[in-house]
Amino acid sequence: MDPEAEPVVENPAANRDLENEQREEQRRREEEEKAKQQYFENRLRYVEAEKEKGNNPYPHKFFVSMSNSEFIEKYTSLSLKEHVEDDQVSLAGRIMSKRSYGKIFFYDLHNRGSKVQVVANRSYSELDEAEFVRLHATVRRGDIIGVTGFPGKTNVGELSIFSRSFTVLSHCLHTLPMKEKPRHGTEENPREKAPPKNTENWVPGKPRNPQTYIIKDQETRYRQRYLDLILHNEVRQVLNTSGNINKYIRRYLYDLDFFEFETSMMSITAGGATARPFETHHNDLNMKMYMRIAPELFLKQLVVGGFDRVFEIGKQFRNEGIDMTHNPEFTTCEFYMAFADYNDLMEMTEELLSGMVKELTGGYKIKYHANGYDEEPIEIDFTPPFRRIDMMVDLEKMANLNIPKDLASEEANKYLIDACERFNVRCPPPQTTARLLDKLVGHFLEVTCVNPTFIMNQPKIMSPLAKSHRSNEFLTERFELFVNQHELCNAYTELNDPVEQRQRFADQLKDRQSGDDEAMTIDESFCTALEYGLPPTGGWGMGIDRLAMLLTDSQNIKEVIPFPTTKPKDEPSSAATANSSCRVESLETKEGVCKTYEKTFLISFFKFLGVFVVCVLVSLCLELLHLQNSHV
Repeated sequence: MDPEAEPVVENPAANRDLENEQREEQRRREEEEKAKQQYFENRLRYVEAEKEKGNNPYPHKFFVSMSNSEFIEKYTSLSLKEHVEDDQVSLAGRIMSKRSYGKIFFYDLHNRGSKVQVVANRSYSELDEAEFVRLHATVRRGDIIGVTGFPGKTNVGELSIFSRSFTVLSHCLHTLPMKEKPRHGTEENPREKAPPKNTENWVPGKPRNPQTYIIKDQETRYRQRYLDLILHNEVRQVLNTSGNINKYIRRYLYDLDFFEFETSMMSITAGGATARPFETHHNDLNMKMYMRIAPELFLKQLVVGGFDRVFEIGKQFRNEGIDMTHNPEFTTCEFYMAFADYNDLMEMTEELLSGMVKELTGGYKIKYHANGYDEEPIEIDFTPPFRRIDMMVDLEKMANLNIPKDLASEEANKYLIDACERFNVRCPPPQTTARLLDKLVGHFLEVTCVNPTFIMNQPKIMSPLAKSHRSNEFLTERFELFVNQHELCNAYTELNDPVEQRQRFADQLKDRQSGDDEAMTIDESFCTALEYGLPPTGGWGMGIDRLAMLLTDSQNIKEVIPFPTTKPKDEPSSAATANSSCRVESLETKEGVCKTYEKTFLISFFKFLGVFVVCVLVSLCLELLHLQNSHV
């Protein structure tokens, strides 16, 4: 025991206060849950009552004459108190705020990320006073409405639609969470920053503001993405960015006469990348199949067939770990261009990415919270040309290594194992040469790649589908683009020699047999296709989700995927009917279990009875036999 250590002094009063706070918090949560359940039941009863009256609470159709953004653009120039009563406009959307002033009701109507105020005044309405009051008394925050009226500006100059007819199109049966009151500048932390006042105008390339979100728990946001989108306009803009990335890529490739294909999602082999696949079963064919890990081999067969320029934007599936930058299901773009090599692809990559960043963000530089939202964001510069690193040359230079040239040799493997141990670079088994090199490159080179950087000329053992380098037989004509220390693109001059391709696959098979379950298997159908002749071709792939993360300042890949993979969670039913259904199901289950026990007992009893009867009969026969022998 350290004699200088301060003794721990128990504070019973503080412990009691903490326990009381915990109990109070638990009580508050329980009351909130009860209030939410009561709200749901009341709303459900109202909807059922409307149905019983013969009213349709969920109309089939509502004509919308323009979107909110179009309304704002057309009428924003109106002057104070100006009304255009001759213009009839129909808008629809979700109510996110309701206020009243006497018998005038004000609503914030949200649609496609834009907000318009609705003014419901009895003097403009088609309803009589009683119907008007009754209608607006039942409208709640979260309801989806359609409103027809005329544009104008209020006494304080806010552009609004003045309602003549007001229709509830769909009812929100649950309470929507409310934003907590800001607590910055408290006595405990008087210098705490206030959250940004306005996050409605967030654009790609700028820092995000997750501290302003109503739902703080990330898992809740991912599981209930619809609620996340309802409450947070910034999330909607983030997901929009992924769509805009896809649009830009398609436009760029279409302008270069590329043809878009959709290749198979399932195959009898999982090729085109080094990754562990998902397995499935085809019932009709009675055979095991794999979800694709890459479309590469399919697209190159199309090039063999005469499509000189092909691309695909689609989902890939890899049965690997989930972390901040990996999701089992993700989106990529791959293209293949006949009569091109990796030098052409580097120039295209610079042109594509720098042009996209400039169009989507307004410039070449973006802000990204690489070290967490609590720290200042870093700046990433996409101004071309990008930095280039020769992988083996720069690795040897930075780590002061002299790696054997023949990387397929045992000597090279042992040298790299020793190097990893010397620099405390961890490489779990199997310690293949390719895996060892990958770990060392990550330790020495990738960490220097903040701005877009090409790491090029990878060894042949790391690139089973890439063509040998024209000036070094141990290397390939390949590059990977790294941004913020993460791989974004992978491209190479394609290997088109069928004999060498088979040998590369065989070498990969050795790695798989030694325990590397991400190594490729032999794909005979692809090798056969190469035998018909693949022209000199450049192939390129990029992770769309990774790029979306950078442009939207997202630290987690789940932020840019609408419905990311999450663990299942048992959630309590919100409806009383669902609860009663569960109780009935539970009773039925118990009844079924009892019947099973009863049946088992009867079977066992009759078995025992049968054995007993047989024993008695055998005993009687033996007794009779004994008596007969005695008589003789």
